[in-house]
Amino acid sequence: MPVPLKTGEILRGRYRIRRIIGQGGMGSIYLADDLRLEGRQTAVKEVEYDKTLPPNLIQETRDQFFREATILARLDHPNLPKVSDYFSIGPHDYLVMDFVPGDDLRTLMLQAREKDTFLSELDVLNWSNQLANALSYLHNQIPPILHRDIKPSNLKLTPNGLVKLVDFGLVRVLAPGEVTITILQGQGTALYTPLEQYGGDIGHTDARSDIFAFGSTLYHLLTNKPPADARERFLNPLSLVPPRSINPLINPKTEKAILWAMELHPDARPENVNEFREALIGDRPITLRTITQTAMATRSFLTRTDQQLIIGTLLLAGLTLLITLLG
Repeated sequence: MPVPLKTGEILRGRYRIRRIIGQGGMGSIYLADDLRLEGRQTAVKEVEYDKTLPPNLIQETRDQFFREATILARLDHPNLPKVSDYFSIGPHDYLVMDFVPGDDLRTLMLQAREKDTFLSELDVLNWSNQLANALSYLHNQIPPILHRDIKPSNLKLTPNGLVKLVDFGLVRVLAPGEVTITILQGQGTALYTPLEQYGGDIGHTDARSDIFAFGSTLYHLLTNKPPADARERFLNPLSLVPPRSINPLINPKTEKAILWAMELHPDARPENVNEFREALIGDRPITLRTITQTAMATRSFLTRTDQQLIIGTLLLAGLTLLITLLG
């Protein structure tokens, strides 16, 4: 495990570390102050490579990091954090991005689960529409860019209701005929990773791999339960419980689209993210709500126990009335 940077440490004479805001086996993400632009906060992603790798492979990996960082720095989209800088210090490489305030969608989902409720489907569809915008932008770059680690914790909801797809740690640039190396030597998070992504960089991944993770993320957000991962489903096809069996409030149209995105074989999934968006949302109206409005809606939403009590009371009252009339 890499040794974390200390609070107050200054990188490149510009970025003063505040604290760790994310951590993994290959490095950490830090909140840092930009000393050149007063008041600006950044997220600094540190990448440390496996020291047991041959030196030539480490160098090839670092070269890939800088090629990809150069491309990421050119991206400009409202649902993506802006990459503003990248550099090396000794054996470590760093990527500097805008810090995105707000809670991630995993946190919001867990809050709903603690209250024995589900997230509003309208909110989830709104967030989905924004994520689809970001992925369409990435996938239509030349060459296309895959995120490869879409999951609830990598989707942050800003206070004004904007969703940002964060953490480019597993980004892959699809250059025809070129074998690329994943920046963090990882394959995504198992719960949301399609089978073809387990093959590493010799496996064939494309936009449909991100669509699988997209659908798996929606499954989790709408049911409060993680889906069976692709490897388990390959061995036991019945291990994936239909979303409406867990949350009957889900619209059948939504469930159908999610299960389509989560097909094990890439050819059985939507061909591109816009096709998936059309199946998921279509002409249903989607409204933007701030994080405060979303939280208020979650708090005011009846728990499943409350719903059962209300339904039971209404049925009992109806039965009593019927007995009275018949009597």
